[in-house]
Amino acid sequence: MNEIDIYLYGVPIVLTLITAEVIYSAINNLGYYKLKDSLAGFGLLFGNISISLLTKSSIFFFSLFLYQFKLISINEIFPAWLVWPLTFIVIDFIYYWYHRCSHRIRFLWAVHMNHHSSEEMNFTVALRQPWFGPLTKVPFFAVMPLIGFDPIITAIAGAVSTLYGLLTHTKWVNKLSFLEYILITPSHHRVHHGSNENYIDKNYGNLLIIWDKIFGTYAAEKEEVNYGIRENVNTFNPIKITFMNWYLIYMDFKKSRGFKNKLLSFFGAPEWKL
Repeated sequence: MNEIDIYLYGVPIVLTLITAEVIYSAINNLGYYKLKDSLAGFGLLFGNISISLLTKSSIFFFSLFLYQFKLISINEIFPAWLVWPLTFIVIDFIYYWYHRCSHRIRFLWAVHMNHHSSEEMNFTVALRQPWFGPLTKVPFFAVMPLIGFDPIITAIAGAVSTLYGLLTHTKWVNKLSFLEYILITPSHHRVHHGSNENYIDKNYGNLLIIWDKIFGTYAAEKEEVNYGIRENVNTFNPIKITFMNWYLIYMDFKKSRGFKNKLLSFFGAPEWKL
């Protein structure tokens, strides 16, 4: 099984879940779905897939190139039954920091904000994948081949992790008993998409909740979640959603005076102002 096989199996499952959630919402008059909001999600997904198709081969060969300089070989040190779970754990650890940086560094937030641009929470919100996300991940995940993780195994495990993340975007599923202490669940991820003061910048993990608990970014779902961002985008146009923060960065960079302010206009916190 390769990365493409994972998506071939995963896509029908995701589409089935979307259909089931739409039916459940309609029968119970829950209003989980808004047509324009869902179409915006598909538009953002289209852009993400387009960039991925244009860059995936180059990124993969870059990983193979880095793998030549690996410090150790994970495949040789550990048995196969241990290599796979270890790969998932390391991917999730790196993703935690990539995700956290994407919320705290201005230009990364300009990319990642697309994913938080919906004021709804359903499976199509998971489709709001940032157009330039495949590129901003590269510097973070480049460490994996360098420390000895096989790029092929990493790609497959990464695809599975991505599909798991899609499943956490729902209001349909309540808290999941003891799993709440181990995995990122829909409850944890609803918090992450909340604009409530207590929920801002919480629950960054994709697969495991332990990183948030270790590094102090965990919050349990206690109050009703207000979805979206502090200053909502007020548009369903995927092109506007993708580039609106980049335009703000460009204008701030243009107006700022001095090297420090120009640097902060790009690398500062998202809330940085002139």
